[in-house]
Amino acid sequence: MAKPRSLYVCNACGGDSPQWYGKCPSCGVYGSLQEQIVNATPSGNVNRSAVIRSTPKNTGPAQPRTSLKFSQISDHDQTRFLSGYGELDRVLGGGIVPGALVLIGGDPGIGKSTLLLQVAYQLARKLPRILYVSAEESGQQIKLRASRLGVTQSTEFRGKTKTKKSAIAEEDTDSRLYVLPETDLEEILRELESLKPQVAVIDSIQNLYYAALTSAPGSVAQVRECTSTLMQVAKRENISLFIVGHVTKEGAIAGPKVLEHLVDTVLYFQGDRYASHRLLRSVKNRFGATHEIGIFEMVEEGLTEVENPSELFLGNREESSPGTATIVACEGTRPIVVELQALVSPTSYPSPRRSTTGLDYSRLQQILAVLEKRVGIPLSKLDAYVAAAGGLEVAEPAADLGIAIAVVASFRDRVVDPRTVLIGEVGLGGQLRSVSQIELRLKEAAKLGFKRAIIPKGQNAPEVSGIEIVSVSKVIDAIIAAIPAQ
Repeated sequence: MAKPRSLYVCNACGGDSPQWYGKCPSCGVYGSLQEQIVNATPSGNVNRSAVIRSTPKNTGPAQPRTSLKFSQISDHDQTRFLSGYGELDRVLGGGIVPGALVLIGGDPGIGKSTLLLQVAYQLARKLPRILYVSAEESGQQIKLRASRLGVTQSTEFRGKTKTKKSAIAEEDTDSRLYVLPETDLEEILRELESLKPQVAVIDSIQNLYYAALTSAPGSVAQVRECTSTLMQVAKRENISLFIVGHVTKEGAIAGPKVLEHLVDTVLYFQGDRYASHRLLRSVKNRFGATHEIGIFEMVEEGLTEVENPSELFLGNREESSPGTATIVACEGTRPIVVELQALVSPTSYPSPRRSTTGLDYSRLQQILAVLEKRVGIPLSKLDAYVAAAGGLEVAEPAADLGIAIAVVASFRDRVVDPRTVLIGEVGLGGQLRSVSQIELRLKEAAKLGFKRAIIPKGQNAPEVSGIEIVSVSKVIDAIIAAIPAQ
């Protein structure tokens, strides 16, 4: 019998190498190769690809075709499951697709297990069988956490006197939710095929192990094999599967990048652990738009939805201070009004400091250079600090004009009209460029009571009642329109 051998697998791309290198030969990531012990194929086994190549062609009767013409595929709409949380349904593209594989990643303690436990209980109110597989907690611990969060009392019964009808409904919900504390993949597969739940939760994929592999749980081989096997079962049995994945210190989902290619949807749960709100962001979705976000708030009873997220990222407009400006950012198809804050002050260092919170650092450097070259504001000897209120990550270029106006307002110690929103991308020549989804942005601003919007000239902006449109072509014209003269 052949002896086991060592194989070095990259935890970034999944590529393997017969020896260890400091840098992965496939993707070039340093320090990503991990050793795994693999068993050589016994001499009695035949390679599957060799069998396919050695199969004679055109022998025996013709086999029926298994492929279908595109016109033969049914195009009727598949019914989605509503999770009971509109923010999650929005990120998923309108609900949970039967047979879909959803991967949720996030920092420890951010609320992944809390959200999925609440979703599982809400789904159990409408669907016959929901399975919650816990590889990290026992059944008693899950029941204790559920009681602490109050998920054993559905939202409509919370805080009300229980009637006989509501008690029966709650008891029926508890009987539809199944819990399986298990880490063995084969046991989980047997339970999935015998129970056949409509929705199943795996918490978490890094703790599962497949006994046929000699590597430890959480290794690249284990994570990849477990996910691939679960995907096959989910597609065959039409089970909607939620998988929780740990993240690395860089914030990416741990395991090979191929893990994200296997699943249908990849969601990231983000937010400051010391703040109350959480952002659920979609980075891949085969059944909906990407870069959608759902906003939740962590309270004593678990996660609740934020009905008006713009109010969360707006400061106190009644007490405006110099260096603040308001923009309308678009996350997917959702417009969100965000307040930007800037502070410009003389530096005490040989080179000035630049710092951003929630904004792209390179965009700030570019805007500061444009302001100095095209507008004539001396910023090369000044420190500049810019932040987005509420902790929202704003990466789109439509925030450029708001950053520029906030920096200039702080430099001149002026207050921008708190009822004005700024929308536009700043070019290197000091001109303003058009942005997408201008109608959604203006309607959101008008809904929140803003009276004026400064946008790029030439932008096809519709007329929105209650808001004045000011079109400018250069950033210097926007500064004149937004910042009052002394």
